[in-house]
Amino acid sequence: MSHPLIAFRQQGVAHLLANYLGSQNIRATVKPTEAGDEFVVLLADDNDALKARAITEEFIQQPNNPKYQQAAWQHGENVDLVPSRQFDAKGFISNALSVPFTSIVFLLCVLVYGLSLLGLFSPIAQHLLMQPLSVLAENHEWWRLLGPAFIHFSALHIIFNLLWWCMLGAKIESTFGKSMLLVVFALSAIISNVAQAMFTTPVQGNLMLFGGLSGVVYAVMGFVWWLGWLKPQWGLSLPKSVVGFMLVWLVLGFADVLWVNMANAAHTAGLITGCLLAGLLSLGADKRKQGQ
Repeated sequence: MSHPLIAFRQQGVAHLLANYLGSQNIRATVKPTEAGDEFVVLLADDNDALKARAITEEFIQQPNNPKYQQAAWQHGENVDLVPSRQFDAKGFISNALSVPFTSIVFLLCVLVYGLSLLGLFSPIAQHLLMQPLSVLAENHEWWRLLGPAFIHFSALHIIFNLLWWCMLGAKIESTFGKSMLLVVFALSAIISNVAQAMFTTPVQGNLMLFGGLSGVVYAVMGFVWWLGWLKPQWGLSLPKSVVGFMLVWLVLGFADVLWVNMANAAHTAGLITGCLLAGLLSLGADKRKQGQ
């Protein structure tokens, strides 16, 4: 029988504490309340209650202490994430905005798109769009390796990407902390943008006209998909229908039968990056277990 320890309004905070308790050999799970407005940390053994309360009091005083996110990386398998029984768009966007890094990327994309609608697309593109690596080596504007991820060209484009980002990015951040999601975002954005640049011809000003969060979206999809396969006990998973849809969409992009131009290289590179990161994280966890 599980024993309630504490409840939080933010899902990510509850998972962070549960991960740290797991690192201290205290088995914990996280479950939403029936109303769905709070997330309860439950103890598997009531004998751990005294130690767990002391840890919780310290956690409440310093929730941003790096040791908690470090524990999330190393002991995520000790937390039982309970998947939602039904799709709730309003709910998962609300949850996504309660986790900081997911929220920051979401708001930056919305801000850039909003400014573009106000007639500022040209100056934004001048400073954020990708350029050939040879040009970047001369002007050192390395932020362009990330810049295209924040630029979207239509309402459908940004809505599609941000819905997936909110759902999948929030899952990763809730389980492993913002540092892990930052790594997935930065690596996948850089790798996917460089990959797409290899197949894109520069226009005036050596700018490359591609953008969007799609490469990162495919990375977080691959990351969650592969961890669901490699480490199902960590609680991250995607329905086969969702994986199938995203893979079919990828294939259709290469077939060039869609009504939009697809950044196929970025999508493929992002997917591979996410899968590889999941594999490395799983392998690292296995090695740590063998070393204990």
